[in-house]
Amino acid sequence: MPESVRGSSALGKRSGKSSWSGYLITAIMERYLTMLLLLLLLVQHFGNCEGNQIPHHASPMQFTQVQYNATVYENSAAKTYVGHPVKMGIYIRNPLWDIRYKIISGDNENLFKAEEYVLGNFCFLRIRTKGGNTAILNREVKDHYILTVKAVEKHTNTEARTKVRVQVLDTNDLRPLFSPTSYSVSLPENTAIRTSIARVSATDADIGTNGEFYYSFKERTDMFAIHPTSGVVVVTGRLDYSEAKLYEMEILAVDRGMKLYGSSGISSMARLTVHIEQANEHAPVITAVALASSESDKDPTYAVVTVEDNDQGSNGEIASLSIVAGDPLQQFKTLRSVPGGKEYKIKAVGHIDWESQPFGYNLTLQAKDKGYPSRFSSVKVIHVTSPQFKSGPVRFEKDVYRAEISEFAPPNTPVIMIKAQHASHLEVEVMTSDRKASAKVLIKVVSMNSNPPEFMQTSYKASFDENVPVGTSVMRVSAKDPDEGENGYVTYSIANLNPLPFVINHFSGIISTSEDLDYELMPRVYNLRIRASDWGTPYRREVEVPVTITLNNLNDNIPLFEKINCEGTIPRDLGVGEQITTVSAIDADELQLVRYQIESGNELDLFSLNPNSGVLSLKQPLIDGLGAKVSFHSLRITATDGENFARPLYINITIAASRKPVDLQCEETGVAKMLAEKLLQANKLHSRGEIEDAFFDTHSVNMHPPQFRRTLPTSVEIREDEPVSSSIILVNATDLDTGFNGKLVYAISGGNDDSHFIVDMETGMLKVLSPLDREVRDAYTLNITVYDLGIPQKSAWRLLDVKILDANDNRPEFLQNSYFVEVSESKELNSDIIQIEAIDRDLGPNGEVKYFLLTDTDIFTVDSVTGVVKVVGALDREIQHVHFLKIEARDQPNEEPQLFSTVLLKVSLEDINDNPPQFIPSNYHVKIREDLPEGTIITWLEAYDPDLGQSSQVRYSLLDNGDGTFDVDKLSGAIRIVQRLDFERKQVYNLTVRAKDKGKPVSLSSTCYVEVEVVDVNENLHPPQFSIFADKGLVKEDAPIGSSVMTISAYDEDGGRDGEIKYSIRDGSGVGVFRIDEEKVMGNIVVDKLSTTEKKQNGSVGGEQLKNG
Repeated sequence: MPESVRGSSALGKRSGKSSWSGYLITAIMERYLTMLLLLLLLVQHFGNCEGNQIPHHASPMQFTQVQYNATVYENSAAKTYVGHPVKMGIYIRNPLWDIRYKIISGDNENLFKAEEYVLGNFCFLRIRTKGGNTAILNREVKDHYILTVKAVEKHTNTEARTKVRVQVLDTNDLRPLFSPTSYSVSLPENTAIRTSIARVSATDADIGTNGEFYYSFKERTDMFAIHPTSGVVVVTGRLDYSEAKLYEMEILAVDRGMKLYGSSGISSMARLTVHIEQANEHAPVITAVALASSESDKDPTYAVVTVEDNDQGSNGEIASLSIVAGDPLQQFKTLRSVPGGKEYKIKAVGHIDWESQPFGYNLTLQAKDKGYPSRFSSVKVIHVTSPQFKSGPVRFEKDVYRAEISEFAPPNTPVIMIKAQHASHLEVEVMTSDRKASAKVLIKVVSMNSNPPEFMQTSYKASFDENVPVGTSVMRVSAKDPDEGENGYVTYSIANLNPLPFVINHFSGIISTSEDLDYELMPRVYNLRIRASDWGTPYRREVEVPVTITLNNLNDNIPLFEKINCEGTIPRDLGVGEQITTVSAIDADELQLVRYQIESGNELDLFSLNPNSGVLSLKQPLIDGLGAKVSFHSLRITATDGENFARPLYINITIAASRKPVDLQCEETGVAKMLAEKLLQANKLHSRGEIEDAFFDTHSVNMHPPQFRRTLPTSVEIREDEPVSSSIILVNATDLDTGFNGKLVYAISGGNDDSHFIVDMETGMLKVLSPLDREVRDAYTLNITVYDLGIPQKSAWRLLDVKILDANDNRPEFLQNSYFVEVSESKELNSDIIQIEAIDRDLGPNGEVKYFLLTDTDIFTVDSVTGVVKVVGALDREIQHVHFLKIEARDQPNEEPQLFSTVLLKVSLEDINDNPPQFIPSNYHVKIREDLPEGTIITWLEAYDPDLGQSSQVRYSLLDNGDGTFDVDKLSGAIRIVQRLDFERKQVYNLTVRAKDKGKPVSLSSTCYVEVEVVDVNENLHPPQFSIFADKGLVKEDAPIGSSVMTISAYDEDGGRDGEIKYSIRDGSGVGVFRIDEEKVMGNIVVDKLSTTEKKQNGSVGGEQLKNG
């Protein structure tokens, strides 16, 4: 609420009313005779006098406006009057009126009260806040009220109504609030200066200036800065993880009104935590080991890959390992061996198409770490081999092959010979040493009959039983041939000269019997030579293996008695134990023991038969006991080999009474003679076929080595410009063997390391394979070797000297591919900087070299004879830091065309500290508000030094810091406010800033000027206010112009110029009659125009105070 209406009281209203009544009585007493005339004049005066704003046709009592606008500040104290730009109320047309005001609606909270104040002919409507325990005004709850005010004339009860719109003005009663109240960010230590890292946010429910606030750090820091209005936090210093890993800062949101109202209180605070992380300096490194998988593996692992990263923390953790090439169908995937680990396995996603890639896949891998920003490893190529690749993995004889090739080498020039085993196809990738170019070479090895069959065993042994049926399989032999097609197709045969009771299946190698075999009548051991032959061309390859077959003996013969049907007598008194006879049986089976036994006839147990020897003896006496009663015995005796029983032998024994010797007669069977004849026949069979051991196969043995013809010369001559594929000499040889043993192939086995020559493998013609160069090598000694294809292989060799004749075919060659020299930019003129040298390996004038500078320049020259390069012009690294000079070397032949070559010379200029830093722009102009908080960056300085190294590193300093009001960050160039600004104290600062480099031995510097203009912030918070709402004064009607009528006073709570007051008369019936001194401390109202009581008995003026602020 304007202070002009604050503090008024009801006392003023009562005193104004009493003054009006006294004046009326005095006028009646003085002019009682002219009362009627006076009343008429008064009516005429109220209707027509100056400043009367009552319409001619208005109702008897009416407010000056249908609606008024008023203002009042929230949280105003009790009995605070609202302010209004125009006077509110009713003109008094009848001096007898007694008007009262009352608020009849719009004040549900009972916050306001209407009062009347009479001054002259006007009854003012005044509205104030109520006192007591009523609620206070709160703009944030309700920002305006529309009050309906009723005016009632006390005597006549005449009514009038108006509306007053009371606008509640904002006061700075709320503080800013952060949301959230804490912030946390993580930064890599290499975060650039001026990088925005966070943004804090606060809100203030007040409006206008009261709702504005500034952000600032509670404590000063040189590492960070915060924008006062946006809340954006930026980096202002160089972060270093080793020095500080954590920054904790408190951020203030300071209400702008705090400064304006003279308070330095803190409105709100938030916390910012900055974590510093190590920079991601290292890229991951991949190491991989390919694994050979098997078709039987259900989930094979094709490779194990390890990824290492030397960074710490998350920078050293691996985010992913990806297959970036070589897998267009995405058939493979990478899986970590353990969660979070650095080991990965290459697995299959599903079915892999090995048919289209029978030799496997070349997968290109690349790893990525978790750092910020992420870094990627170099690519790593691994070869995944198909499990269906039967020939096995390719194995080269060497892990690394090194070769050199001339840039003149034509297509198809052999580079180097590499050897790999167990592969029908080879894929070779040839790459230049700088890895800028590569090519794939696909080699198909054409299969020839180069391998003989090979048995699975060096010898075979088997055994089988005699008497097996003809055609019984005894054993199987097996041989394999690694050659392809018919060259590897194997058949079998028996190589023995004499017939044997066996046959072999030519295709399966199964050996079976062809005759009935009897162990007793045929050889018991058979030695076979089994031959395996391939079907190759032009000759078959054969190999033999010994096979031993043993015939097992079976128990297939029954014992046969030598004597049968024996009859005779024995005396009765034959002693117990005495021998009666011996039985004998023969078994044709070897090592079969025959046992004897009595089957019947010995029921009285009178006789005993030895089971092993066959001796029959008396067991019990025959003269007494049971034996005495019987005189005839018939014994049935048999023999057995354990399985078979002989036909029974009968011995009939008669007991004689007289004592006679034992007398038995038997029939001879002739078994022994018959067995002897069979054994004699078997012995003859055993000796058959033994002469085979002396057999020698002259057709399968490589007996003769190759031989060169005697007319082959020992040396030849050839010009170095001889075309490629030119024939040099035919070196042929002969071999007396036949078949593969006599088949010859030729090769250069030595002296041809640079692959300039080749010999036709079949014919032996020596040819030029690649261009010759006498200057590189003027003679060769070639070892020409001829091999036969027999087993074991035999060879012969011959040394051939090849002399290379000269031709003019060489250009001058610089000693280096390019030249580089560093020269100080302050190098003196005509100074030597480098010598370029080229050599021509030709002879005579063809080898004489002169030099020429092809680059168009006036700064350098080259001596045509010595090749010395000199400086002849001024150097300036900042204008051009490097010069590329193209220099030509040309030979000087007499007749043939000149040959030349060029080289590039790079001249790099070394920096000297010859440039001071330059400000961009050269001077600065900044406008800032005076209420910005301390620590605020008002501008960033930019200075550029074109020098290098420390000479380009700029440090800033203030030569004039504005009486300590500002400072500058020496690294970032940020100018900060370090002391409070005050527009009333100083409006402009002229700062002098110096930028100085760190060059040695002398550093250079430059200065610039920063003009800081302080912008005034409106601190004119309080309006002027009169000490009273209304005042009165008297003046004589004949008072001369300039006479003082009365003095009024107003005051202003603002200080300085904002508190200076000017007075003026704004409106009222006294406008033009009176004037007021404008710029006096007191407002003295004086007469400005002559006035008479007849014309105007009283006048009112409306005063206005103007502030200079």
